[in-house]
Amino acid sequence: MSAPSLTRRDAAATLTPPPRRRKKLRIGAYLCIALILLVFLFPLAYLLNTALKSNAEFIADPVGIVRDPQWGNFLDAWNQGNFGSYILNSVLYTGVGAAIGTFIALVMAFPVSRGYIRGGKWWSILFVLVLFLPNALITQFQLLYRLGLYDNRLGYVLMVGVGVGIGPLLFSGFVKSIPTELDEAAALDGVGYWRYLFSFVFPLAKPALATIFILQAVWIWNEIILATVLLADPSKFPVTVGLYAFKGTYSNQWPLLAAATFIVAAPLIVGYIFIQRYLVSGVLGAVKG
Repeated sequence: MSAPSLTRRDAAATLTPPPRRRKKLRIGAYLCIALILLVFLFPLAYLLNTALKSNAEFIADPVGIVRDPQWGNFLDAWNQGNFGSYILNSVLYTGVGAAIGTFIALVMAFPVSRGYIRGGKWWSILFVLVLFLPNALITQFQLLYRLGLYDNRLGYVLMVGVGVGIGPLLFSGFVKSIPTELDEAAALDGVGYWRYLFSFVFPLAKPALATIFILQAVWIWNEIILATVLLADPSKFPVTVGLYAFKGTYSNQWPLLAAATFIVAAPLIVGYIFIQRYLVSGVLGAVKG
């Protein structure tokens, strides 16, 4: 006589851990989350603590908790760093540059992921290698200079926009979750390639494209090296260049520098709170694909 087979309910009961073990696993998960949260929040808390100190208090105790908060440091940092004129430049560079990078990732990664062009595997390897290549500052400077785009907002936007980073790799992974039958059905209905790409793929891939846009925007907002090399007119500087105003020849204004750093990072922190769900869904979609 053959052994009786397990029913679905019996199998589920066998795989489900006992209540005591589930409680321990839940507590362990909460502890891991608390530890990760502490690791990420501690630098912000330390930065804020430094930004609220006076120069004398910082010199006396650099790592101690602030006793007399100097909230005026943020106003002084805003005025001294000239952030009022720089921040509009950063908004322009970040918005346009991230849109260009997202468009390039969409147009480049979709045919590679689908195998519509030859050497798709080599293109995927190239996407990975690009992440480890150094930034060719001299070449970029010479290119913009000879094109007449040196010290030009358009030249800087184009240069940061083409730095797609992980965008094509992330989008190519997400496209694999879109069934190829949709491509075949659109082709049978006579839908052209570009119309299909922007009318069908674009709406389905909004989480991945939003993630790519966010990652690109974070990089462009924090970018400072290209700005100092490709821009010479102070009226065209992004907000990150304003941090140089707090660097002295013999000493630095550390509390004001910390306040200025907090001002620069604040838009990203606030923005991440509202757009984190798009980031998570886009990354999970790419991993599943």
